[in-house]
Amino acid sequence: MKRDYYEVLGVSRDAGEEELKKAYRRLAMKFHPDRNPGDKAAEEKFKEANEAYEVLTDPQRRAIYDKYGHEGLQRGAGGADFGGPGGFADIFGDVFADIFGGGRRGGPRRGADLRYLMELTLEQAVFGTTELIRIPSWETCADCHGHGTADGKKPPVCPTCRGTGQVRMQQGFFVLQQTCPHCRGRGSAVTDACRTCRGAGKVRREKTLEVKIPPGVDTGDRIRLTGEGEPGELGGPNGDLYVQINVKPHEVFDRDGNDLYCTVPISIVTAALGGTLKVPTLEGPVEIDIPEGTQSGRQFRLRGRGVRSLRTAHAGDLYCTVMVETPVKLTKTQKELLRQFGSTLDEEGSSHHPETSSWLRRAKRFFDDITGA
Repeated sequence: MKRDYYEVLGVSRDAGEEELKKAYRRLAMKFHPDRNPGDKAAEEKFKEANEAYEVLTDPQRRAIYDKYGHEGLQRGAGGADFGGPGGFADIFGDVFADIFGGGRRGGPRRGADLRYLMELTLEQAVFGTTELIRIPSWETCADCHGHGTADGKKPPVCPTCRGTGQVRMQQGFFVLQQTCPHCRGRGSAVTDACRTCRGAGKVRREKTLEVKIPPGVDTGDRIRLTGEGEPGELGGPNGDLYVQINVKPHEVFDRDGNDLYCTVPISIVTAALGGTLKVPTLEGPVEIDIPEGTQSGRQFRLRGRGVRSLRTAHAGDLYCTVMVETPVKLTKTQKELLRQFGSTLDEEGSSHHPETSSWLRRAKRFFDDITGA
């Protein structure tokens, strides 16, 4: 059984688009297949997060889900799916249309929207790119011009509903109206079907599209390509194609909005004596000054070295955290030198170990409080 989409993303039911995006980005980075190679459970969680985000960021589908849950989405309508041709909603919707005037007719219908998940590297997302994608789609049949007829002309009027797309039934005091079962609401009947599309008026094709990715996009962003979805029916407009962006994990940087984070190792000598350190940025390495006595975990901020915002000209920052690396596989001589060095530090008191001294004082107070000393 599918989990609740709000539960999947870990958000409240009134979460806005920005909150949904942050939640999805966090999960996408955690469960991305590149970070969890061979982990089927992580892959399923990644797909689950994708599905939840797609539904909850689509106002129409979210409204259906909020009202009817997963079943409503699967059936493409509300609740118990009485919305199909000849169903409960179809009949009684038209009863009231009859009573108050008018009535539904078979008319143009907009084509369905399509979605495409595009994975980008961090560099592509930051600097922008142009990608070619191939998508399966329905296209208007060129041989019959979408009419579904062998001669390519508009099909004759449906003899059952006489072109209205609706039929009436007398039930007691009510005159009920529902979708014509013969033409399915089209108002016309194809007698000699087009051989290419078999009367459907459209054919399955693969098409190549060029998608321009603007600089600064991030996981969860969507690019709308108007009119590139499935074709409409009876002269209705095409649907749209939504390209959903997912940025793959990077070997060096982690991204949070417009800021970048990285961890850089430094030698114990550089940390103690100070010096310069070459750190990576997306535009090439830069040098930063390491002050004398730098502790492991200290963070350095490089302003404007992050990601330029998609919506403003403001650029984020790069935060470099230094990690003091303890030397390994020392020779006998190196070990002896370290022992001698350590003994000189101990002889001169605690001035060389401010963090250790502070921690020892806190620990002593803690134990004194326990023992009541």
